[in-house]
Amino acid sequence: MSIKITWLSHAGFSLDIDGVKVLVDPFLIGNPLAPLSPGDLEADYILITHGHGDHVGDSVKIARRTGATVIANNEIGKWFRNQGVHNVEGLNTGGSVATDFGRVKLTIAFHSSELPDGTYGGQPNGIIVSTKDGRKLYFAGDTSLFMDMKLIGEEGITMALLPIGDYFTMGPDDALRAVELIQPEVVMPIHYNTFDVIAQDPSAWAQKVHNMTSATVVVLDPGGSYEL
Repeated sequence: MSIKITWLSHAGFSLDIDGVKVLVDPFLIGNPLAPLSPGDLEADYILITHGHGDHVGDSVKIARRTGATVIANNEIGKWFRNQGVHNVEGLNTGGSVATDFGRVKLTIAFHSSELPDGTYGGQPNGIIVSTKDGRKLYFAGDTSLFMDMKLIGEEGITMALLPIGDYFTMGPDDALRAVELIQPEVVMPIHYNTFDVIAQDPSAWAQKVHNMTSATVVVLDPGGSYEL
């Protein structure tokens, strides 16, 4: 099974999992680092970690155009239905749902969640994407460090996508500790350098992770891809 991961900058991703198109938190319009426009993206599924505008992003427009199934928490799912998106799976934390490529599970995250129009966005989440061949990608979303990352790691994480920007999420030091708890095979930093307040040096962080853990570190430029 082939998995191609393209970083859309910030916390956004485009995945191609054996031909199934999956978007995660596609924030493009208003994102100074975005390598593509919403019209450039196709989607069978759109996964949303929480309600903030820099994560919901352009999902409504993309879902309406493509007919993609949106997977998010229950409150965000209801909001998408109210925006005219008909294919929605509204899970709750710890719940999962079968997909064409495998399974999607919501984990806890420690953050806040308000939708762009001020609607309550429910509890923020991380997301575990499990493919049919047993590989697992953990999108931490916006979160602080928390001890239960060790439990997430015990699921056997192939690749972890972790925020390092600080200010709104955990910073580089806590993200390093997260790698130590999760013990993924591969790790990638996200949610940095989009705005001045979350400016970080991903290369310096990658070197620390290389020196202190066994994880392979992948640092991509916006629009860059990595194949598992």
